[in-house]
Amino acid sequence: MRVVVVGAGVAGLRAAEATRKAGFTGEIIVVGEEPRMPYNRPPLSKDGIGAEFDPGTLPFRVSKAAAGIEWRLGTRVTAVGLDEHIVTLADGTSLDFDGLVAATGVRSRRLSLPGPEAGRHAIRTLDDLEGLRKDLDRARRIVVVGGGFIGCEVAAAAAQRGLDVTVVEPEPLPMLRPLGAELATTLLRRHEAHGVEFRLGTAPVGFDGACRAESVLLSDGTVAAADVVVESVGSVLNTEWLDGNGLDLRNGVLTDDRLRVVGRDGAGRDDVIAAGDIARFPHPLFGGVTQRAEHWTVATDTARHAGAVLGRHLSGGDPAAGGPFTAVPTFWSDQYEMRVQSFGVTGLPDARVLEGDLAADVAVGYHRDGQLVGVVLIGLSGRYQHYRTLLASAAG
Repeated sequence: MRVVVVGAGVAGLRAAEATRKAGFTGEIIVVGEEPRMPYNRPPLSKDGIGAEFDPGTLPFRVSKAAAGIEWRLGTRVTAVGLDEHIVTLADGTSLDFDGLVAATGVRSRRLSLPGPEAGRHAIRTLDDLEGLRKDLDRARRIVVVGGGFIGCEVAAAAAQRGLDVTVVEPEPLPMLRPLGAELATTLLRRHEAHGVEFRLGTAPVGFDGACRAESVLLSDGTVAAADVVVESVGSVLNTEWLDGNGLDLRNGVLTDDRLRVVGRDGAGRDDVIAAGDIARFPHPLFGGVTQRAEHWTVATDTARHAGAVLGRHLSGGDPAAGGPFTAVPTFWSDQYEMRVQSFGVTGLPDARVLEGDLAADVAVGYHRDGQLVGVVLIGLSGRYQHYRTLLASAAG
């Protein structure tokens, strides 16, 4: 028997390990488009911007559970026939499978605007970071397009490196959707206190420069000068290879509450699971809808749960033995001296300070129909376990 894992990031690695731990003794092949073994991505937009950075710290340790797994790296899967149990690779070869893990994650969305492309960067892979760091070595001014968490992490790291930083964000506040207006305003003020300039309510319409981007042209008619530009404008789902199989691929791969991919008949398939950024799943905290969560911890948690489901199925066990997926979606962001930690569903209109002060360390709770479904902490690290446990209880 064979399991094929498509995607060699943290989700693919953890799913392969979990499949093995659940009792599957057959062949496991992990296929990944990048030529590298799985590595840790969050430091790319944090430590990776700093003057001193060691990429040798990024690769994950491969556990004993992953011993004997075959890695086919630098290889892209272009198609799959779920009913035929065959995946097709870019070189025209194919692999048959008894179990399939979909863990291909996302790629950076890029701006399609007039102007030179040199000097413009995204940060998703280690190759991306290596190219950016070469430009940072000779830069004085950086423009970050996008004021979400990743954009603000880049801005903070660049400011600490000593660069002049401008953030361009079409929304009226950075990090507005995940935090809500009150907390987003608080973090805006903290960035401004470190010298970061924000151009809010405006968007890039083009880039200007002789051979490389030297300025960003904005929709309000102003210009932001730049020696280097980082585009942090969202992501694109790597799900094209799943087309043609009757799956619901709107905003990710629809799964059931055990992370089994939902097939044509509307039921979860025991032989196909999804994990990581592409998985769209139900959760007790989601208010009756299915959602994705592009968080490192979610990639790990979904992979371990889904891999165990698949491993039990293929080894003759009960796939339902582990119950539904209820791990609390968790996220963190390091910006300056701040550690921002998020649990559950945040950014809802009903947001209240649970403890602390918005001007200092604070816990903000987000409620749906009077029930606490999400918490964001700034500081208050000693309260991490308290709030995580509280939301885990709410999730059942």
